[in-house]
Amino acid sequence: MWNLLRIELFKIFKRPRTYISFAAVAAIVFIIQLGLKFDGKSYLELLMGGIAVSFEVPYSVILNGYFVAYVILNTLLIHIPLLVALVAGDLVAGEANMGTLRLLISKPVGRTRLMLVKYAASFIYTVFLLLWMALLALGVSMLFFGTNDMLVARNEVMEEIQRSDILWRYFAAFGFASIALSTVAALAFFLSVLARNSIGPIVATLSVVIVLTILSELRIPMYDQHIKPYLFTSHMLGWKGFFYTKTTAEGSVIRGSVEDLFSIGKSVAILLAYDIILVTAGIFVFNRKDVLS
Repeated sequence: MWNLLRIELFKIFKRPRTYISFAAVAAIVFIIQLGLKFDGKSYLELLMGGIAVSFEVPYSVILNGYFVAYVILNTLLIHIPLLVALVAGDLVAGEANMGTLRLLISKPVGRTRLMLVKYAASFIYTVFLLLWMALLALGVSMLFFGTNDMLVARNEVMEEIQRSDILWRYFAAFGFASIALSTVAALAFFLSVLARNSIGPIVATLSVVIVLTILSELRIPMYDQHIKPYLFTSHMLGWKGFFYTKTTAEGSVIRGSVEDLFSIGKSVAILLAYDIILVTAGIFVFNRKDVLS
């Protein structure tokens, strides 16, 4: 199993398109960091609205590495599914297109094991991509902007999280994001089993994510009650929940608290359920598929 996994990872990381994803993440992070470094005050004034009129706002203190990383994650994690689909959608369809899939299944390795290894390779790639993002978005931001207490905007309320209570929240957020993006990888993997060309699964994955994201954002009561709770796109931004804290009666943030841990756990369960269903369906279809080329 380990040798198979190493081979699949070698296939992924020898392709130039894999590094396009890492380069795209680096470019976007750098652009955001550069913009906030030279014009972060304007962004904070827009974010705070009328607060800056009534109070003296310490912009240099607020604009620290933790805050910058939060802005980057809000911006970037919405677009990462495209980069995940570029690789996961090519796992099986790419082999079929090159004519190597038939050779693979002729080896003394079961189809189920082969598919599990391919999905595991896509998950590892996703984790590497997230680690790269964490290094740039959090590590580099902390290096260049420093660290301090962090302000989190929630509707018309600003909550301040103490510096010593932040880092673990980012670790939890990146862990949640890896589960959310593994669902996108599972969807692309399933669609890749159905196709013989990698373009189809990649485009189809993005189309599904876009359509479901639009449904998740619609404010229609029927969708809110019966559809949105079961769409995986409704739960992909659940990582933000780690930055929503409980407060005392006086409005002070309770250190180490998470406002709605149950909702986060529910989102994780739904995302994992999608993973299991999509990967199982992909294996089921592939085990009954005639590979003729």
